[in-house]
Amino acid sequence: MKKVLVLALVISIMSLGTLALAQDMGQGSAHMDKAAPAAPLNNIKGTVKADGDKLTFVSDKGMKSWDVMNPETLKGHEGHHVEVSAHVYADKNAIHVMSVKMLIWSKGGGSRPFVILTAALPIP
Repeated sequence: MKKVLVLALVISIMSLGTLALAQDMGQGSAHMDKAAPAAPLNNIKGTVKADGDKLTFVSDKGMKSWDVMNPETLKGHEGHHVEVSAHVYADKNAIHVMSVKMLIWSKGGGSRPFVILTAALPIP
């Protein structure tokens, strides 16, 4: 008799835990449906500008200025020509930088990867 009561108690506790977990998951998915869609991830070339503590990114194409949502990712790149991979929030005129790559200016005004060529010299 005791075994039957213990078994019934264990089954009821397990079913309550499962119901609570299912209810929480249902609310989470409903919340995700209401969330705004993620901003597109784009690669943009431009220059990092510093104005006091605030960093902005000025794109090469159209000279559009973007506020940087996470300026710590661009620290140390002030005044540099870079290519960023960023989520673009056009409605907020802001970008969230995911990665940064330094670029070198070429004479034509564009940018190209920096390559160092080395040659082996014969030893006399």
